[in-house]
Amino acid sequence: MKIAFIGASGMLGAPVARELIRSGHDITLLARDINKMQKLFPGAKMAKGDVFDKESLLHILTGQDLVYMNLSVPQNSKEKERQPEREGVKNIIAAAKEKRIHRLIYLSSLIKNYEGMNDFSWWAFDIKQKAVDEIKASGIPYIIFYPSTFMETFPHQMIRGNKIMMLGNSVAPMWFIAAEDFAKQVAIALQFSGNKEYVIQGLEPFTFDEAAKVMTDNARKKKLKIIKLPIGLIRFFGKFNAKMNYGARICEALNKYPEKFESEETWKELGKPVTSLKNFASAL
Repeated sequence: MKIAFIGASGMLGAPVARELIRSGHDITLLARDINKMQKLFPGAKMAKGDVFDKESLLHILTGQDLVYMNLSVPQNSKEKERQPEREGVKNIIAAAKEKRIHRLIYLSSLIKNYEGMNDFSWWAFDIKQKAVDEIKASGIPYIIFYPSTFMETFPHQMIRGNKIMMLGNSVAPMWFIAAEDFAKQVAIALQFSGNKEYVIQGLEPFTFDEAAKVMTDNARKKKLKIIKLPIGLIRFFGKFNAKMNYGARICEALNKYPEKFESEETWKELGKPVTSLKNFASAL
């Protein structure tokens, strides 16, 4: 199929884009920076554009069958600024309707469901839920993925040098999933028709504290040390710094969200993940 891929340069977008290319799909990557994207995907088809520029979206969606959306709230952004998962999703849906796109594919999250629990309220989770609502109401067939925490969070966001930086106390287990396993499930999901929603979870549940211990025990190339900071301190500095506020809010939700295992149907249709957290850590 011909797929317009939005968000291929990120931690989660790149493995999926590569898997879809390997699977034989005709992928066109939306790129704000063509040179950067060419370094990541040498020889791949790409088009310059931006989710906030509807004309560029109309250009990239011409002749496409599907749109894959890997979007997120920028960590240093504020609520009233333009958001990829708010204004961007609206633009994508509008362009998809004009170009008669057959299906929208969207990477959402499980953790957004913490909104409203324990008096937790955060505009970023509200944006994520409204993006799901917009896609469902668009009239365009869709696939929506709701993943647990990705294992790649450790090397991409938490490990600094030889330290694993953690905030607060993690009390709720989560089913960590490897991006490569998820990418294979995405490729299989494209074979099914109709509206689909999949919960994406890995093999075993761990709290962040337990997962960090798995990382320190099994990382081979460097000796990792866990550094834990009080979340209240980061929340205080978050009053003056948007990125610190994001870190405090997302970690509070991750530490407390009572995630349940909900991937039975996903595994039946899309296959069971194969990567354990131990194996992921040893392969870093």
